[in-house]
Amino acid sequence: MGSLQVTRLLSWKSSLNTAAKAGTTRSRPTTQLGFPPLSKMTTKNGFLMIRRSFTNASTGSGSSSGGTDAVSGNISSQDSSSPPVEDEKDENKPGYLLGQEKDGSGLVIGFHLIPPSGDHEVIDSRKDIDGYGVKKIEDVEGEDKAQTRVSYNIVFVTAEAAPYSKTGGLGDVCGSLPVALAARGHRVMVVSPRYLNGTAADENFTLAKDLGCCMKIYCFGGEQEIAFFHEYREGVDWVFVDHPSYHRPGNPYGDINGAFGDNQFRYTLLCYAACEAPLVLPLGGFTYGEKCLFLVNDWHAGLVPVLLASKYRPHGVYKDARSILVIHNLSHQGVEPAATYKNLGLPSEWYGALEWVFPTWARTHALDTGEAVNVLKGAIVTADRLLTGYSWEITTVEGGYGLHEILSSRKSVLNGITNGIDITEWNPSSDEHIASHYSIDDLSGKVQCKIALQKELGLPIRPDCPLIGFIGRLDHQKGIDLIRLAAPEILADDVQFVMLGSGDPQFESWMRDTEATYKDKYRGWVGFNVPISHRITAGCDILLMPSRFEPCGLNQLYAMRYGTIPVVHATGGLRDTVENFNPFAREGSGEGTGWSFSPLSEESMLTALRFAIRTYREHKSSWEGLMRRGMEKDYTWENAAIQYEQVFEWASIDPPYIH
Repeated sequence: MGSLQVTRLLSWKSSLNTAAKAGTTRSRPTTQLGFPPLSKMTTKNGFLMIRRSFTNASTGSGSSSGGTDAVSGNISSQDSSSPPVEDEKDENKPGYLLGQEKDGSGLVIGFHLIPPSGDHEVIDSRKDIDGYGVKKIEDVEGEDKAQTRVSYNIVFVTAEAAPYSKTGGLGDVCGSLPVALAARGHRVMVVSPRYLNGTAADENFTLAKDLGCCMKIYCFGGEQEIAFFHEYREGVDWVFVDHPSYHRPGNPYGDINGAFGDNQFRYTLLCYAACEAPLVLPLGGFTYGEKCLFLVNDWHAGLVPVLLASKYRPHGVYKDARSILVIHNLSHQGVEPAATYKNLGLPSEWYGALEWVFPTWARTHALDTGEAVNVLKGAIVTADRLLTGYSWEITTVEGGYGLHEILSSRKSVLNGITNGIDITEWNPSSDEHIASHYSIDDLSGKVQCKIALQKELGLPIRPDCPLIGFIGRLDHQKGIDLIRLAAPEILADDVQFVMLGSGDPQFESWMRDTEATYKDKYRGWVGFNVPISHRITAGCDILLMPSRFEPCGLNQLYAMRYGTIPVVHATGGLRDTVENFNPFAREGSGEGTGWSFSPLSEESMLTALRFAIRTYREHKSSWEGLMRRGMEKDYTWENAAIQYEQVFEWASIDPPYIH
């Protein structure tokens, strides 16, 4: 049955609700499909009657020939029945039925015309409509089904994005999610620093070309000049901000001496550059423009929503843009002394957005007032939506790291999403980094990966010895202190242990010392190496993740895909994605994909680890079941992208943050 689909305005309901609460009426621009207004609207038998007018295009007078059929206007009906549409010239002619489109809550979101009978030519009004920086594509299949696809101009702002830069999960997310969203029809830009540290990693930026666009940013008491490099890959515009402060040995955040002392300066530049990039960079011949949706990741990008609200919207720029803060690591908040606020280039009246006062116990001395600026706090209060993988825990005293009250106050815009993994890069049946390929149907290659890893790291080649792995940043959040405390007991057993990571210098030194003490059982690789991370994931039997908190966690997802069994602290995304092993479920066939432990203590971690080791040694069939169930799980970025799109729609419905 043919139908004429009328595009709906996504923001209609929210706009009316907001106006009602404020006690005022807000005017919004409407989308005109090109139809002149109705000449008459009447009611008949309790229904809304719509008369069709024919207007001569040249004279403007009514005519029955050479005219245009026009339907437009605001329409409502008294019940769910379809009201007729009558011809103005002949009320006895059969009318058209006005079918309603409703969402899940029963709200009328659109209408279409249904011919009364017979075969009729379909008048298709579907077209791209430029609304809130989006394209709306309506696919109509019959009277009751309408699928709406909305594409956005999305700008990721991040301190790292794989494969260009990566220290952990943040790099994975910002390297994979943009590609998944671009594949779904969105225009996507990723803005990240152009790190050069004098190592082979510099080659990651080889294909990024200088755009010849230099810009001066005023902050930190002077003008700072930046440049932009660009690479178009996998449907995504990868934009790299270039400045001398990004050119130094070490990882993105620090070196062997600890965190860089000018990180606030370095990431302030990133945020300013990210706000300007959509306005000035003609990527593919066109700028992204003002109607963007910014996805800002962690504190490094936290000034973006503050800049939008304080320096752009007051001047009419980015008035329709939205910002979504994605929290990956709540413990790092970008806290610096209050005196540094003047360096950020923000208006003085905005100090309250970033203001932070440490509790008395956390102050350094009796005269310390505890006053500071907290960039992540500023992002939380000014972003339009908040996303994380553990939305409940960060609103608690234990998991909020001092921000739990602010996060609780924004619960209405806080959502949790489980991230996905790149199933092309992380695929044991085709992984170019591992010694032997294998799959859920043929697991024989996994033991070959184990033997190859033992040989590469100089460990005794023992295929039947439980091999435990750890991959991650060496800091307090990842529970490294717990591993260090429990290491003597772990290594007292007949096991081998491999760790890969960089971070806190004291933990790096501990890894080296432990390797010297347990030469036949332990190897610690200080730094981050992508091929080695793949080989550890494929070669180990058990992956240990005692994180204090984990917004989502990716390594446990990689491990399950490779048939490596995760042993994790029951927190955040780890608790949500790792199902505890129960050998007695399903009539003895078992269920679960690993072990999770709580509370976070040496004793509970060792207990879970010992259960895993014992199962590996004594119950091979149960272990194989664990492997297969993990490998069956579907954690693709396609699924995650769909969830992100829902949040995009919610963000576009609500008005942007205004001070």
